Amino acid sequence: MNRILLLLLCLAQTLTGIGQTEPTGTASYDILIRNGLIYDGSGRKPYKGDIALRGDHIVALGRLANVKAAVVVDAKGMAVAPGFINVLSHAPRSLLQDGRSLSDLKQGVTTEIFGESSYGPVKTDVARQRISSLNVSVDWTMLYEFLLKLEQKGISPNVAAYVSAGFVRTNVLGEEAIKPTPDQLAQMQALVREEMEGGALGVTTALIYPPATFADRDELVALCREAARYGGRYIVHIRSEGDRLEDGIEELIQIEKLARLPVELYHFKAAGQRNWPKMDQAIARINEARRQGQAVSVNMYTYTAGATGLTSCLPPYLFNGGFMAGWKRLQNPEERRKIAEEVRQPTNDWENFYALTGSPENIVLVGFNTDSLKKYIGKTLGQVAAIQGKDPIETVMDLIVEDKSRVETIYHLMSEENVRKGIRQPWVTFGSDAMSMAAENKDFGVPHPRAFGTFARLLGKYVRDEKVITMEEAIRRLTSLPAAQHKLTNRGLLKSGYFADIVIFDPATIVDKATYENPFQYAVGVEHVFINGRQVLKSGEHTGVFPGRALWGPGRKESTINR
Repeated sequence: MNRILLLLLCLAQTLTGIGQTEPTGTASYDILIRNGLIYDGSGRKPYKGDIALRGDHIVALGRLANVKAAVVVDAKGMAVAPGFINVLSHAPRSLLQDGRSLSDLKQGVTTEIFGESSYGPVKTDVARQRISSLNVSVDWTMLYEFLLKLEQKGISPNVAAYVSAGFVRTNVLGEEAIKPTPDQLAQMQALVREEMEGGALGVTTALIYPPATFADRDELVALCREAARYGGRYIVHIRSEGDRLEDGIEELIQIEKLARLPVELYHFKAAGQRNWPKMDQAIARINEARRQGQAVSVNMYTYTAGATGLTSCLPPYLFNGGFMAGWKRLQNPEERRKIAEEVRQPTNDWENFYALTGSPENIVLVGFNTDSLKKYIGKTLGQVAAIQGKDPIETVMDLIVEDKSRVETIYHLMSEENVRKGIRQPWVTFGSDAMSMAAENKDFGVPHPRAFGTFARLLGKYVRDEKVITMEEAIRRLTSLPAAQHKLTNRGLLKSGYFADIVIFDPATIVDKATYENPFQYAVGVEHVFINGRQVLKSGEHTGVFPGRALWGPGRKESTINR
């Protein structure tokens, strides 16, 4: 009987969140968060309590009496949760310029995971040029050196990264549409091994963009097997999110089987109105794979529009040899006629964003390098074509040539109901697929509103207002689920011994404010953010501290990084 009573007591303590050892006598802490509604990240119901921090760790939770602290934060009426994890961040360049990471920080994001592309390895002039073309001065060679550069510079969030298969390919094969020889493939595998030993979380790629699109499944499996040896995973923008969505998912599932590592699909969607019914089939296929024991998951952002280059309206082979090779081809009249005809013709050979949107009015131009073209920012492709008196496809090619860039573009592609369907799936996590920047920073053009609102939009619109999922479930999928999937040790839960990455927000007011017309608007409702035990956001304002750290994958070896 005593054993049964003891087990019941332990269970009760666990369910109320106060099963961790509380201090006896008078205890002293660095920071004490009092009176909060604690969502511990596990998905359990919240409980009212206190959290004590010492150094960079959580050391006690529950109803803490007889304690004192150098700093006391009253969280009455507020939700207290683990810091949110952005599983698809494109913040490397913006963090190099401004380490505050304000657009994400003001939503409660404490960790940025870089993917699709990567800032290393940089072993060749071609690889160096690809990064340098982003107006970044490259003074590192390996991806892990870049992460350390950010840490040493001073950044607010923690950072982690996947090594890009496409960028590994660039280091060995350049930007050509060729198949690697066995020797070249071995060189690519060696680069993956070195980056895994340096601390990469696994292999990433984006299979609609050249040169990554030129890789076949065998090449990807070979690289993923190297990541698997170090406990890594594969995370990918699949070959098609529209007309060949089923094929893209199937390739992902096959890579999981063949390479024997967990796999994840970036920004889950069914793109193009004609493909919206495929969302149910995609969910069913992933559920089937998971029931069979396969480690398949996805992430998404909370919007019905995507964002990429205007170049995604054109066939990828155009950029065989790199962007400048394609830019030159676009100035050849015969090449242009051929390309325009291919864009107009239905095809499953490539992901045609021009066709998927259904109309040039659903394609919005938001980023140019050339001053004379910036007057078109915010206008649709249809509007610009009418202003110039040209066919829309000819306008696409002309704008790319004149701006000498991919031209940043927003594509309206998805349905609101499919966004809700994605959010409901228990294996879905969330990523902005964007930079993190200050609202006053216009250096990177006009962003998609997801850069300022992805996470607050989830908690405000979809959780509080529409009740698509519960608050505790949403927080689980912003915290402990991605922490476990990406193997971020001792993060993602409010638990004694875990790192003190904590967000305090008002569940009644948290919401996104950014719009497509005016994306430079911070989300509201997040009051305080702690990262590694340091308060980075206080009453909604940055405190001027930069405690962010580089977080490493399970394969990191000191012998590699100290060569």
